[in-house]
Amino acid sequence: MKFKKGDNVLVTIGKDKGKKGKIEHIFLKKNQVIVAGLNIYKRHLKAQGENKPGGIIDIVKPLNVSKIALICPKCNQQTRIGFKILKDEKVRICRKCKEVI
Repeated sequence: MKFKKGDNVLVTIGKDKGKKGKIEHIFLKKNQVIVAGLNIYKRHLKAQGENKPGGIIDIVKPLNVSKIALICPKCNQQTRIGFKILKDEKVRICRKCKEVI
Protein backbone atom coordinates (compact mmCIF):
# COMPACT_ATOMS: atom_id res chain seq x y z
CA MET A 1 0.00 0.00 0.00
CA LYS A 2 1.46 3.31 -1.09
CA PHE A 3 -0.81 5.39 1.14
CA LYS A 4 -0.42 5.79 4.89
CA LYS A 5 -2.65 6.99 7.69
CA GLY A 6 -2.52 10.79 7.94
CA ASP A 7 -1.72 11.44 4.25
CA ASN A 8 -3.54 14.31 2.54
CA VAL A 9 -5.34 13.04 -0.55
CA LEU A 10 -7.49 14.34 -3.39
CA VAL A 11 -10.54 12.41 -4.64
CA THR A 12 -10.29 11.99 -8.43
CA ILE A 13 -13.49 10.01 -9.22
CA GLY A 14 -17.01 9.97 -7.77
CA LYS A 15 -19.48 12.27 -6.13
CA ASP A 16 -16.75 13.96 -4.04
CA LYS A 17 -14.44 14.58 -7.00
CA GLY A 18 -12.02 17.45 -6.36
CA LYS A 19 -12.37 17.42 -2.57
CA LYS A 20 -9.39 17.01 -0.25
CA GLY A 21 -9.12 15.16 3.03
CA LYS A 22 -6.90 13.19 5.38
CA ILE A 23 -6.77 9.39 5.53
CA GLU A 24 -8.23 8.09 8.83
CA HIS A 25 -8.19 4.31 8.32
CA ILE A 26 -6.77 1.82 5.81
CA PHE A 27 -8.21 -1.58 4.84
CA LEU A 28 -5.21 -3.42 3.36
CA LYS A 29 -7.00 -6.58 2.16
CA LYS A 30 -9.74 -4.62 0.37
CA ASN A 31 -7.45 -1.84 -1.00
CA GLN A 32 -9.74 0.79 0.51
CA VAL A 33 -9.30 3.84 2.74
CA ILE A 34 -11.59 6.03 4.84
CA VAL A 35 -11.07 9.75 4.21
CA ALA A 36 -12.27 12.17 6.89
CA GLY A 37 -15.44 14.02 5.88
CA LEU A 38 -15.75 12.46 2.41
CA ASN A 39 -17.95 9.75 0.86
CA ILE A 40 -20.73 10.24 3.44
CA TYR A 41 -24.05 8.46 2.91
CA LYS A 42 -27.39 8.58 4.76
CA ARG A 43 -28.81 5.50 6.50
CA HIS A 44 -32.40 5.20 7.72
CA LEU A 45 -32.61 3.27 11.00
CA LYS A 46 -35.71 1.82 12.58
CA ALA A 47 -36.13 2.27 16.34
CA GLN A 48 -34.79 -0.70 18.35
CA GLY A 49 -36.54 0.10 21.62
CA GLU A 50 -36.25 2.94 24.11
CA ASN A 51 -32.44 2.95 24.23
CA LYS A 52 -31.90 3.06 20.46
CA PRO A 53 -34.16 5.58 18.73
CA GLY A 54 -34.61 5.54 14.98
CA GLY A 55 -33.67 8.25 12.54
CA ILE A 56 -31.38 9.18 9.71
CA ILE A 57 -27.67 8.82 10.44
CA ASP A 58 -24.57 9.63 8.41
CA ILE A 59 -22.24 6.75 7.50
CA VAL A 60 -18.71 7.22 6.14
CA LYS A 61 -18.02 4.58 3.50
CA PRO A 62 -14.53 3.58 2.32
CA LEU A 63 -13.05 4.67 -1.02
CA ASN A 64 -10.97 2.48 -3.31
CA VAL A 65 -7.32 3.57 -3.54
CA SER A 66 -7.67 3.87 -7.32
CA LYS A 67 -10.03 6.82 -6.77
CA ILE A 68 -7.62 8.95 -4.73
CA ALA A 69 -4.31 10.70 -5.38
CA LEU A 70 -1.71 11.87 -2.89
CA ILE A 71 -1.08 15.59 -2.34
CA CYS A 72 2.67 16.15 -1.86
CA PRO A 73 3.36 18.06 1.38
CA LYS A 74 6.40 19.79 -0.20
CA CYS A 75 5.13 20.98 -3.60
CA ASN A 76 1.40 20.88 -2.67
CA GLN A 77 0.42 19.20 -5.96
CA GLN A 78 -1.46 16.04 -6.86
CA THR A 79 1.19 13.40 -7.49
CA ARG A 80 1.96 9.71 -7.76
CA ILE A 81 4.15 7.95 -5.23
CA GLY A 82 7.54 6.48 -6.07
CA PHE A 83 10.02 4.55 -3.98
CA LYS A 84 13.74 5.01 -3.46
CA ILE A 85 16.31 3.22 -1.30
CA LEU A 86 18.34 5.58 0.92
CA LYS A 87 20.91 4.10 3.33
CA ASP A 88 19.27 0.64 3.43
CA GLU A 89 15.84 2.20 3.96
CA LYS A 90 12.98 2.26 1.47
CA VAL A 91 11.32 5.70 1.40
CA ARG A 92 8.42 7.22 -0.52
CA ILE A 93 9.17 10.05 -2.95
CA CYS A 94 7.06 12.55 -4.88
CA ARG A 95 7.20 11.89 -8.63
CA LYS A 96 6.98 15.62 -9.43
CA CYS A 97 9.45 17.31 -7.06
CA LYS A 98 11.55 14.17 -6.25
CA GLU A 99 11.47 14.99 -2.51
CA VAL A 100 11.04 12.41 0.27
CA ILE A 101 7.49 12.31 1.60
